[in-house]
Amino acid sequence: MIHRCCTAAFGLAVLACRPATPVRDLADLAAPVADGSAEPNLAVSPSGRVYLSWVEPADSGHALRFAVLEDDGWGSPRTIASGRGWFVNWADFPSLLAITDSQLVAHWLVRSSGAPYAYDVHVARSSDGGTTWSAPMVPHTNAGGEHGFVSMWHAGGSDAGLVWLDGGQAAAAEVRRRRGDTAAVGAMTLRAARLGDEGDVLDAAELDGRICDCCQTSAALTADGPVVVYRDRSPEEIRDIYVTRRVNGAWTEGRPVAVDGWEINACPVNGPAVAAAARRVVVAWFTQAAGERRVYAAFSDDAGATFGRRIRVDDGAPVGRVGVVLAPSGDALVSWLEEAGDAAEVRLRRVAADSKVGPAVVVTRTQAARVAGFPRVALSAGRLVLAWTVPPDSGPTRVRTATARLR
Repeated sequence: MIHRCCTAAFGLAVLACRPATPVRDLADLAAPVADGSAEPNLAVSPSGRVYLSWVEPADSGHALRFAVLEDDGWGSPRTIASGRGWFVNWADFPSLLAITDSQLVAHWLVRSSGAPYAYDVHVARSSDGGTTWSAPMVPHTNAGGEHGFVSMWHAGGSDAGLVWLDGGQAAAAEVRRRRGDTAAVGAMTLRAARLGDEGDVLDAAELDGRICDCCQTSAALTADGPVVVYRDRSPEEIRDIYVTRRVNGAWTEGRPVAVDGWEINACPVNGPAVAAAARRVVVAWFTQAAGERRVYAAFSDDAGATFGRRIRVDDGAPVGRVGVVLAPSGDALVSWLEEAGDAAEVRLRRVAADSKVGPAVVVTRTQAARVAGFPRVALSAGRLVLAWTVPPDSGPTRVRTATARLR
């Protein structure tokens, strides 16, 4: 059920000058998915077409499918790939990149061994709008370990940029330790590459040699080039959100979007989200520094080189799992999961760069459990699209979607 009520923002100072409710005409939109569907994701092409992708059970094991949003709802679903042995996980989900309405790129995950978290990234391309797809290729060379949490962007021409978490070094160090090398050390790294239309891997690079093990990455394309945000991991176990940019053909050293100082000796599985338009960038993220859960947003007007002060977005009990889009006005719309009694709610709030925040719109009630996954949000021509996984009650999971208009 879609909820049209609003919740009060925390803090009286905010309430006095907050923007209006961010959306109108919020309504369910039937998605062409099967029972057991989950892991939804959204993408927008340069022409404004909105794509929904998801994973659902298939005779062959699992299938990655997609549909395009038309004026009267989602079009007929089409299959990108299917197979057995896939790594299907609530937090590490497939994605689709629309370079044009014809040139599409998709990724999904396939187990590489019997180890619980040993899996590879598989990437396929379509040059006919998704009617046919190429054979999959693997963009990384490190064998073993975890490879996932992928983000993609248009890298010029028909090329796709790709960033992922790479556990190859950590897996190799584990093998050496089992063989008696007690000093062997290997961390999760952040790597990137450019994929050509013939499946060739170009400009492979390590962006950060030690990052959080299983938090989502996010990427956006600015007028100056791509920006990537991720959760870093310092030797002191500080896990704040960092940003790196590709400038003049090289990646910059990662630097914090804001200094939260969250010290945690574990991965929170709660990555950031980024959106960009021209040189304006906004990042949203979750932190629990000093034991207090918060969702923040921060803006940049120089393509991610620097960020203004962080702006609090949540209502006091966030679970995180953020999404963000930029409105034509330059304001951001941030989505996140907030605890509500014994359940949780997908909420949406407008945030201005001058620190004003609007009332939170409750999109739907859900659960805080992992099976609820990560809600996704996209914006095209003033139309907001949201997708999430409905947790099982007495039946299987199922992907749901909704639309709204910017106010």
